[in-house]
Amino acid sequence: MAPNVQPPRGMRDFLPDEKARREGVLAAIRDSFASYGYREIETPALEELGRLESGQAGDNEKLIFRVQRRGLDPDVAVLPGSSADLGLRFDLTVPLARFYATHRAELPEVFRAVQVAPVWRAERPQRGRYRQFHQCDIDVIGEPGPVAEVELVVATLDALEALGVTGGRVRLNDRTLLAGLLEACGFAPGMHPGVLVTIDKLDKEGLEGVAKELAARELPAGPCGRLVGVLADLASAAGDFDATLGTLPGRAPERAERILEIRDGVLEAKPDAQVVADATMVRGQGYYTGPIFELYHPDFAGAVGGGGRYDGMIGRFLGSEVPACGFSIGFERVVELVDPSRFSARRRKVALVHTEQVPAGRLVAWQRRLIGVGAEVRLVPRRRNLSRQLEALAAEGFSEWAELDATARPPSTSGAAGLDLRHLH
Repeated sequence: MAPNVQPPRGMRDFLPDEKARREGVLAAIRDSFASYGYREIETPALEELGRLESGQAGDNEKLIFRVQRRGLDPDVAVLPGSSADLGLRFDLTVPLARFYATHRAELPEVFRAVQVAPVWRAERPQRGRYRQFHQCDIDVIGEPGPVAEVELVVATLDALEALGVTGGRVRLNDRTLLAGLLEACGFAPGMHPGVLVTIDKLDKEGLEGVAKELAARELPAGPCGRLVGVLADLASAAGDFDATLGTLPGRAPERAERILEIRDGVLEAKPDAQVVADATMVRGQGYYTGPIFELYHPDFAGAVGGGGRYDGMIGRFLGSEVPACGFSIGFERVVELVDPSRFSARRRKVALVHTEQVPAGRLVAWQRRLIGVGAEVRLVPRRRNLSRQLEALAAEGFSEWAELDATARPPSTSGAAGLDLRHLH
C-alpha cells in the first residue's frame, strides 16, 4: 500500500496554475486597497497565548493551535494548560491591535493598514472552511467617525469589483442595537453574551432552533418569548431598512443613527451598492463595540467578508482607548468567485526544446535573450515522442517553441535572431 503523503487535514497544497490564480487575486486586492491609502504591514504567525485568549474572540479562542513551551523537562509532569505559551493567530485583528500598541509612536494619527496573511483554526474542515487559510484585512485606527466604516465598505466592494465579482450585498447592524433589543425584552446584562451566541445561529438553525436553544439555556420564559416574537417580526421585515428599525423595541431609533449614517454615506459614495439592515446579525467576536457588517454574494451560501468597530481592543494593550474599525475579506471564498481566465498568462510563453549536446551556458543564454524581449521561457529536454511533448506544452499555454541541438549558435544581441520560433497549436 502506498504511504499517505497528503498534507495535514484541513490544509492544502497548490499546483502552479492555482497558485498563480491565488497570487493574481491577492495582487488585485492589494492594488485596490493601496489606491485608498492603506499601507501593508506584517505581523508574526505566533502571538503570546495570553493575548490571543482575551475572552473577546468568541469560539475562535477554542480553536487556537497552541505551541508547547521550549525547554520543558520531560521528567517533570506538566498540566496541558500550562505547557504552552504561544499560539498561532486565528485572525489578523488581535495581532493588529498588538502591532499598533507596539509601534504607535511611529505611526500616523489615523493609520490605515492592510494585512494579507494566513491564519490557523483547529476546527473541523468543510467546503470553504480550512484549518489554514488566508485573510485580507483592512483597518482604520484612530478615526472615531463614520468615515471609517463608509470607506471600509466602499473600498472592499471596489476591491471585489476589480476582480470582476459584482452583485455583493452588505448587511449592517450595531452591537448597541442588539444590547437595546435584549434590554427591552427583559434580559439582564449578564445574560447578553449567551443570548447573542444563540441569536447568531438563526441563519443555520432557524427561529424554531433558536427558541429551543434559549429554552435549553434555562433563561426566563418571559424575555425568551418576547425575543422570539421580535425575531419573527424582523424576519418579515428583512431587506427593508425602515421596517427593520421600526420593529425594534426600546431606544432603537436613537441607537440606529450610526448605521443610518453609514448606509447613506455608502450610497452617496457608491450609488449602485446594495446595503440592508439586519438586526439579527451578531458576528461572534465579543470585541465588537458598535457597527458591524457582513458581505454576501448570490453565488455563495455564507458571508464572503465581514467586520466592524472594535474600539476597546487596543486599549487592553495600551491602557487608553483608541478607536478602531476593520473589514476582512474571506479570501478562500472570494477566490472561488473569480473567473480563472482573468489571470491566464499575459506574456508570450516560449518553450526551448533542446538535446543533451547543447552546452548549458548556451541554453541559458538563449533563455535570457528571449526573456529580455518580454517572453516567459522554459528549457525542455527533448523526448522521443516530440509531437506528444508539444501537445502537452500547448495544453500548458505555451504559444511558441524552438528546437536547439548541437549546431545551435550563441544568441546575437538582436532579440531572437537566428532562432527558428514556431507556433504551437
